Amino acid sequence: MPTISQFFGIVIQMFWKEHAPPHFHAMYAEHEALIDIRTLEVIGGSLPRRALNLTMEWAIEHRRELMEDWNLCQSKQLPKRIEPLE
Repeated sequence: MPTISQFFGIVIQMFWKEHAPPHFHAMYAEHEALIDIRTLEVIGGSLPRRALNLTMEWAIEHRRELMEDWNLCQSKQLPKRIEPLE
């Protein structure tokens, strides 16, 4: 599973053989959440509040790039790296 970004201990990844809806995986320590790119809703798992807030802030800034990466993954191409949250 390619890592597309990493910041403040949060790792953002996207799988090649994923199912709809378009989403990404955010991992922090032993926690993992699946987040819908279109709605930014958590559709599976959970993160601690601070990690979730940072992830959402990052996702809002990079929603267009996340959809581009989702489309690349759906066509079996390597997703591009996305700038971390600063």
